[in-house]
Amino acid sequence: MATKLPEAPKVGMVSLGCPKNLVDSERILTKLRSDGYAMSPDYAGAAVVLVNTCGFLDSAKEESLEAIGEAMAENGRVIVTGCMGKEAEVIRARFPNILAVTGAHQYEDVVGAVHQAAPMPPSPFVNLVPDSGLKLTPRHYSYLKISEGCNHRCSFCIIPALRGDLVSRRPDAILREAEKLVEAGTKELLVISQDTSAYGIDIRKEPRMWKGESVVPHMTDLARELGKIAPWVRLHYVYPYPHVDQVIPLMAQGLILPYLDIPFQHASPSVLRTMKRPANDAKVLDRLRHWRSIAPNITIRSTFVVGFPGETEADFQYLLDWLDEAQLDRVGAFRFEPVHGAPANDLPGAVPEEVKEERYARIMEKTAAISAAKLQAKIGRTLEVIIDEVGDPEDGGGATGRSQADAPEIDGQVFLRDAGHLVQGDIVRVEIEDADEHDLFGVPLPN
Repeated sequence: MATKLPEAPKVGMVSLGCPKNLVDSERILTKLRSDGYAMSPDYAGAAVVLVNTCGFLDSAKEESLEAIGEAMAENGRVIVTGCMGKEAEVIRARFPNILAVTGAHQYEDVVGAVHQAAPMPPSPFVNLVPDSGLKLTPRHYSYLKISEGCNHRCSFCIIPALRGDLVSRRPDAILREAEKLVEAGTKELLVISQDTSAYGIDIRKEPRMWKGESVVPHMTDLARELGKIAPWVRLHYVYPYPHVDQVIPLMAQGLILPYLDIPFQHASPSVLRTMKRPANDAKVLDRLRHWRSIAPNITIRSTFVVGFPGETEADFQYLLDWLDEAQLDRVGAFRFEPVHGAPANDLPGAVPEEVKEERYARIMEKTAAISAAKLQAKIGRTLEVIIDEVGDPEDGGGATGRSQADAPEIDGQVFLRDAGHLVQGDIVRVEIEDADEHDLFGVPLPN
């Protein structure tokens, strides 16, 4: 008679916030799956629900509390983790029956709480997990976290209080993870951290052996090795320090994508000083020109804060003029809002909400016009595109992908016709036929 295995408890997951949180969620689920737990796609089937929270902004905290409330209402057995775990008393005040609250990247505590809330039934058998772990992103792209924490003390940010100072991962461990992800089908690695440029400064004297060679824990060395592993490597959260210049030739050589995500946050020197931003020297525009002379197709994306305390109309106009000169390819903006515990809350010169809205509208209009002009210039060109989704052939055989200039979910897309023969994860040559403010339209070329 066949042995009937006991049914494994199912775990549900709600993951909020940035890609770094998403990586944390993947690690937690991978560990739980390796312990034998099953995953539940809905509240009803879950023995326990994990909510990985974001606590960066007050609006994000409120979204996290709403997600916790929904999980409590739909399931009732909830464990909270992530950045907002630092405010356990706030969470427990609103939800006294929560099972457990843990902080950011406290994987062992989360897993231990699940084991206590939903113990695994005894079994002589185990469920194996792929070496690449479990993923919450599509198979063809993966976020690769290279460090935790941050050494900067920007006045608007509480990330160091939530996640601590910089702790870099060993380069050989990162490369091993990257190799496993690619073996499992990943075509694009998205390198993330709080400050990618600072990778390795805490372990700079600890090189590691990889494939018979010594690898120094430095952003340039790591990027070079990652470029040997994955077809596409994309760098996020890069501060414009002078040593970033060393990475640009790797882009010109095709080892990594010609793409940098740089959180400038502002351009006005007075606002940057108040923000206590690192690397805010006046040579950034010169550096951008230098990078473009080496890798002409480089894409620069960034984010900016409008309405920061003390920001004058002259400061904001300085930012708009700077954007005219910088000609950044992709730009996101958000209105300043106080975050509990951030020094910026006590700064004088609060900007009225209606002024924030007006400045937000102006910066978005400015950057949309720059983006539209840059995309129009791509019409008639042939670009490499990675396929994210393929439609039903009966609906016209369209597909959606991204060029090397587009990171998933935050940048634009490339919409393709006559692409029903493609599959998710394909990297194909595409002729660009049209463009709007944010997206491109084209047709795949024959191999």
